[in-house]
Amino acid sequence: MHELIRDITLCILFAWMLGLLAHFSRQPLILAYLIAGFCIGPFGAGWVKSQESISVISELGLIFMLFMIGLEIDLKKIVRAGKVILFAAGGQLLGGCLLGVLFFVGIGLSLGGGHFDAVYLCVACALSSTVIIVKVLYEKRELDTLPGRITLGVLVLQDIFAILFLAVQPSLANLEVTVILLSIGRVAVLVAAALLVSRYVLPRLFHQIARRPELILLGALAWCFLVAETAERLSLSREMGALIAGVSLSTFPYALDVTAKVTTLRDFFITLFFVALGMTIPVPGLSVIGLALMIAAFTVVSRLVTTFAPLYLMKQGLRASLLPALNLAQISEFSLVVIQTGVADHHIAAETANAASFAFVVLAVLSTFVMTRSDEITRWAIGPLKRIGLRDLDHGGGHAEEGHEGGHGEARRIVILGFFRAASALLAEIERQAPVLLEQITVVDFNPNVYQTLLSRGLHVIYGDISNVDTLLHAGIGKSEMIILSVPDSLLKGATNEKLVRHVRALNPTALIVATADLLADVGELYQAGASYVTVTRLSDAHELFTVIEAAQAGLLDDKRAELDLRLGERREVLP
Repeated sequence: MHELIRDITLCILFAWMLGLLAHFSRQPLILAYLIAGFCIGPFGAGWVKSQESISVISELGLIFMLFMIGLEIDLKKIVRAGKVILFAAGGQLLGGCLLGVLFFVGIGLSLGGGHFDAVYLCVACALSSTVIIVKVLYEKRELDTLPGRITLGVLVLQDIFAILFLAVQPSLANLEVTVILLSIGRVAVLVAAALLVSRYVLPRLFHQIARRPELILLGALAWCFLVAETAERLSLSREMGALIAGVSLSTFPYALDVTAKVTTLRDFFITLFFVALGMTIPVPGLSVIGLALMIAAFTVVSRLVTTFAPLYLMKQGLRASLLPALNLAQISEFSLVVIQTGVADHHIAAETANAASFAFVVLAVLSTFVMTRSDEITRWAIGPLKRIGLRDLDHGGGHAEEGHEGGHGEARRIVILGFFRAASALLAEIERQAPVLLEQITVVDFNPNVYQTLLSRGLHVIYGDISNVDTLLHAGIGKSEMIILSVPDSLLKGATNEKLVRHVRALNPTALIVATADLLADVGELYQAGASYVTVTRLSDAHELFTVIEAAQAGLLDDKRAELDLRLGERREVLP
């Protein structure tokens, strides 16, 4: 017992020290935890030698990690997922697994006879890292963009796929139809029971203890371990049970509260899991490094092929098809979980598992670098893709004659460069107050959903990247009278309002240019760049909030809300 406490102390201490180094060098924390484990483990300094300690630490971390993954799986979002996300995820998972089996069997890895290295690797390579992707997209403010939403939707469906694999995994050595059905049946029973209890029993209990945070936390942990132990009794696994426990809580009323309470514990035990995983990684030989590089290369190539192709075939355009493929090009933490379950059941060789761990590390570093520069990479790649014959949504030509397919032709009197919520609200307001003006407006944007929706409404839209001067030139904005830039700098890709104003002013010296400022200090710079008028959205927001305060003080808040509801009911926005 004292040895376990000492080992945990070393794990946390080294994870913190190397985590600080990773933070300051802008590297993934998971990488730091793996290295920390290697340093103190049997293959490093040897300060932690007890296999029992490593096993206990790893299993606790794994249970908590899967419990939290389950809490973050929103079943309602999966049900509401559009066909684009469903087809993209289906193509990526099925295509990735098929290519994986062919590739890994082709390089000599086993597929049966009690050894399933190829199977585990093809599943592991089909999953992408939620931790890395969400962190980078959040920092880039791209979670709510179309490529961001597609990426997150695919991640959720990957988690569901992993759950199904974990249900079958214990029976891989005896894959008969009856055995598979029995395994799935046990999972179905456990899921149904967990959902029923979380739907009809737990909300009442949690309501009674809502004012006692320590009981909320304790109740969530009790539920996690109860379902985990029940799964063990059903010949599944505690890890599988923890995942089901999390999923069952994800939809009940106190899910956010539970998640907030458990997050600190999650971070603690996930740290322990990755440190313990690092302890099991030996100093790699040339064969392990070679296999790791092959796994990494296959993951990147297969992800580009299996993610890009379905999105492109669904007419999402080159950019919106390529960005999710770049975002998803790494191996998931969940993949390491899958690999570890295979090691525990002696389904996969230790050398193969070590190679997968090294591939995870390599891709964690590279994909973070690639994702931070994904916009530049995409712009660079679109030209070559077009030259080999792949058509973008602008294949009618940004400078085509009026009337050609796709709503192209030179820009009209008023041009909206970039289309997000402010532009959506502007078009709805014009439609309500001056619909005739819609015939004089052109929208330039590269969101395929916006493009198709505006076309279906009869508006003139040109598909293109507004940060590219050639797009502006071919759109013919040199002849327009008013150009509106409504997208703030924080959401623009590859440009700023100041740069766009300078480009537009160079192409059209006489147009009225309306730009948007994020900061008050930007206003003067935009006027110097050539803007005719600069909007500062915080001012209109402040005015609206002040009228709300006035209405509340006068006892008229219900009337103001009714007025707002009426206005909202009259609008047909492109981006709700």
